[in-house]
Amino acid sequence: MQPVKILEHLPNLPLSKHKGKDLLRIDEFNGEELMELLQLAAHIKQLQKHGQPFQPLQGKTLGMIFDKASTRTRVSFEVGMYQLGGMGMFLSGKELQLGRGEPISDTAKVLSRYVDAVMIRTFSHEYVEELAHHASIPIINGLTDLYHPCQALADMLTIWEHKGKLQGVKLAYIGDGNNVANSLVLAAVLLGLDMRVATPVGYEMDSAIVQKAKEYAAASGGKLLLTNDVVEAVAGADAVYTDVWTSMGFEAENEVRLKAFADYQVNEKLVAHADHDYLFLHCLPAHRGEEVTAGVIDGPRSFIFDQAENRLHAQKAILAALV
Repeated sequence: MQPVKILEHLPNLPLSKHKGKDLLRIDEFNGEELMELLQLAAHIKQLQKHGQPFQPLQGKTLGMIFDKASTRTRVSFEVGMYQLGGMGMFLSGKELQLGRGEPISDTAKVLSRYVDAVMIRTFSHEYVEELAHHASIPIINGLTDLYHPCQALADMLTIWEHKGKLQGVKLAYIGDGNNVANSLVLAAVLLGLDMRVATPVGYEMDSAIVQKAKEYAAASGGKLLLTNDVVEAVAGADAVYTDVWTSMGFEAENEVRLKAFADYQVNEKLVAHADHDYLFLHCLPAHRGEEVTAGVIDGPRSFIFDQAENRLHAQKAILAALV
């Protein structure tokens, strides 16, 4: 299926509508607002494709704090700021005074005097919330152990491009009920998708997030199925999504997780239950032969590199809207 041609003209979205707002969780935006961000991302992508500059952030600087390793997050945010006319500044968490015991509140207040926004990729979500509480500039969650909102927005953009809609699209997530799953599910139900999640016993999603997701689904017309049965989740799915079984920070559990997730591999036998025109999605990095077979991730139904590219465009929309 060819990607849908989404927009001809710049959406009628005042970029000041969300100026100064934080993005710590994907559900800080409602379904309508998420759709507006997706429209903006799609338009920015088309402008770039046709070589037309879009630089609303000239003279602006994004501080980028990294406590976790990164490929896609660092490169996409740094390149995104440059393409928007601004500058991204890499800041290693270990090399900041935070690493020597400076209070988060002091760092937040100082950075608020220097830069126009901060993107942070770290472990504790509470840490990011405290940073946002004390900062007077937008704080963007580039990943915590609980949420990965920028990834979820890129995921929704990818599905929208290739399926031509979001409402009612059947999306199956197979694997760990982790930060990626949390944000993906919240975005999906806010936008009216039919979301199915299959996790092993003991690795389910956070119960408080599940409760919020159910409430959002009821309001949006979306659906949410939680199961331990991979076939039930994938049956008739328009898109099948997985992530690594052992996320950063959980390496000590790797051997236990390999056993627990053994029946949750996305392979040729499992995707045979999906729609013939399904999309395979993965946030990357991937471990071929563990959570997914090479035949699936490198096959004709894999759209992982479109998905990775869309991190750039989705985050440019976020930056343009918030900064």
